[in-house]
Amino acid sequence: MRLLLTGGSVFVDGGFRPLEIAVSEGRIVSVSPRLPRDGACVVELNNCFVVPGFVDVHVHLREPGFSYKETVASGTAAAAAGGYTAVCAMPNLNPPPDCPEHLRAELDAIERDARVHVYPYGTITRGEQGKALADLEGLAPYVPGFSDDGRGVQSGEMMRSAMVLAKRLDRPIAAHCEDESLLEKGWCVHDGDFARRHGLPGNSPASEWRQVERDIALVRETGCRYHVCHVSTRESVALIRAAKAEGLPVTCETGPHYLCLCDQDLEDDGRFKMNPPIRSAADRDALAAGLLDGTVDCIATDHAPHSAQEKAGGLRGSLNGVVGLECAFPVLYTELAKTGKVPLEVLLNALCVNPRRIFGLPGGTIAEGQPADLTVLRLDHAGTVNPAGFRSLGRATPFAGRRVEAAVSMTLVGGEIVFPEGLEPSPHGAIGIIRGADRPEGGTP
Repeated sequence: MRLLLTGGSVFVDGGFRPLEIAVSEGRIVSVSPRLPRDGACVVELNNCFVVPGFVDVHVHLREPGFSYKETVASGTAAAAAGGYTAVCAMPNLNPPPDCPEHLRAELDAIERDARVHVYPYGTITRGEQGKALADLEGLAPYVPGFSDDGRGVQSGEMMRSAMVLAKRLDRPIAAHCEDESLLEKGWCVHDGDFARRHGLPGNSPASEWRQVERDIALVRETGCRYHVCHVSTRESVALIRAAKAEGLPVTCETGPHYLCLCDQDLEDDGRFKMNPPIRSAADRDALAAGLLDGTVDCIATDHAPHSAQEKAGGLRGSLNGVVGLECAFPVLYTELAKTGKVPLEVLLNALCVNPRRIFGLPGGTIAEGQPADLTVLRLDHAGTVNPAGFRSLGRATPFAGRRVEAAVSMTLVGGEIVFPEGLEPSPHGAIGIIRGADRPEGGTP
């Protein structure tokens, strides 16, 4: 069945144009101002905006091993609701995917239950313990890169060995940068004004940027492609900017909470507890500047669901990690694009284009022959972030109750409508309608 999307503005060549898109057999077959209707199922978008499907290169789907927190089914339903057509799944699982045999259970769950494309990382070290390299060669055909997310690789020599092998295998290292020797015991927030006012142990920015500095020196030596996860400090931004100017193959991501919040926004609530922590206003502003000048390549949510009990201990007693797939775009658009701080086109490059370029993923362009992985957006939609409506099993987000000015109306993966659930355009030329005034049920009404 051929699907025809009409009545929307389409993101092509860095801007929006009034175009129609024809989709068939999972691919875009034509993009033009006017396309034939014969035999097509028409979806009227009524002034919505069509962009390449979002990609999140940093999510935790928790399966296998921790399915009480999240599953592939629930996590990818959340991704679809947030406009994501592809995610890269972090490897802190049980068993961790440190060899093809351990990866198999995750691949089976993805094949069975995923509603969007899922690309699983392999670990850098065995069991993410930092003591011996994982089977990088055996994992390479199945993964977009290697990461020990949740743990920084403490040994510089171990990281160097990993980079040498990853370079040969043509896979990037995606590094959680954290020097554990610089962490204060029991830290729960950024080491800044909020921590001092409330007598809380703080996380030093140096615990991140010192390891970024070490690893950039190793990139200079090995030539390995290197991606820094969830950058949160101004010092890291400066180091990465200098590395890029030097021509080193270094890229990075940051999260919506680091771009839109600072430690002055904190509350003693587990929904504000994550690693790295939300940092100072100066760090937040440096990240936005890095996004504007191309130092920060991607925006990734670090979607990390936990049970309600695990997030009920306030800043001191909750586990690290917040969810973000279902509210990321509405928050980013409202806080950054709507206010004029960051152009929408820059946000879209960080959400749609750069992640695919860095990790070699298909799509990212709305053009004939490309995969029909598309996201339809409302940019004039007032609502509130409501975790009670999330598809994710996790509910902890620092953006709960936040007013937003945008929403995801539809997500297509391989030409199939995966969000809203149950929307099935009729064949034989019938009309399926996504009305401008309608909204799908979800976390950001």
